[in-house]
Amino acid sequence: MPKRAVTLTLKVLTVNTHKGFTHFGRRFMLHELREAIRASHADVVFLQEVLGFHTHHARRVRKWPRTSQYEFLADSIWRDYAYGRNAVYPHGHHGNAVLSKFPIISHHNMDVSLGGHERRGLLHCILRPPKLGRELHVICVHLGLRETHRREQVKELCRLVERKVPRDAPLIIAGDFNDWRLRAQKALSRMPGLKEVFDDSVGRVARTFPARFPILRLDRIYVRGVKDFRPVFYYPKIWKVLSDHAPLAVDLDV
Repeated sequence: MPKRAVTLTLKVLTVNTHKGFTHFGRRFMLHELREAIRASHADVVFLQEVLGFHTHHARRVRKWPRTSQYEFLADSIWRDYAYGRNAVYPHGHHGNAVLSKFPIISHHNMDVSLGGHERRGLLHCILRPPKLGRELHVICVHLGLRETHRREQVKELCRLVERKVPRDAPLIIAGDFNDWRLRAQKALSRMPGLKEVFDDSVGRVARTFPARFPILRLDRIYVRGVKDFRPVFYYPKIWKVLSDHAPLAVDLDV
């Protein structure tokens, strides 16, 4: 008798954490950010601009965590996590991170930096949800501020998908694309089977920056090889002060 296909429903959240501070670095909000992420009930969380450590802030900021920011945010909710260190400086480093309620069986951070000062990366993780029976690929993205850089970084992202992600494997790509002119969106929409969840559902990608009054469409969630998806719109006021970026989320049937 043929084996019945199993459908797994999960929630994905992505947010640029701005290193735990509000817009312009006025207030440290990492504790409040952790509570908001918990309240989302996300199974997989994509984080950008998360600190691995920072000796200056650790000495000066009240309630600074004793662990890395991604470990602090994961706490006991997301048992597995992966970190891709992008920017390194004398007093610390920051990068992308993925928090997962499912086992992360492998991860690799791909350096896609161009030029001297702007360090960027693609964090590719392979998850193994126990009930799914197959691997789930996720890529956490943070692209550059210059359009010429983003153009090359999108090419690297496409090459990563072509080389490392099997065509029949479910794939989620999420993060901060810094793509206010939607050039990366046009390029990625040409990849076979890849869909941006808000664009496909409501006809346009979501506005996420600045969080208080979103104007620019910088953050995205792309999927491939999933059965269904439903974008989640966040309205709680607390999200407007937790970072300079608003979060995005989607419910997926894999």
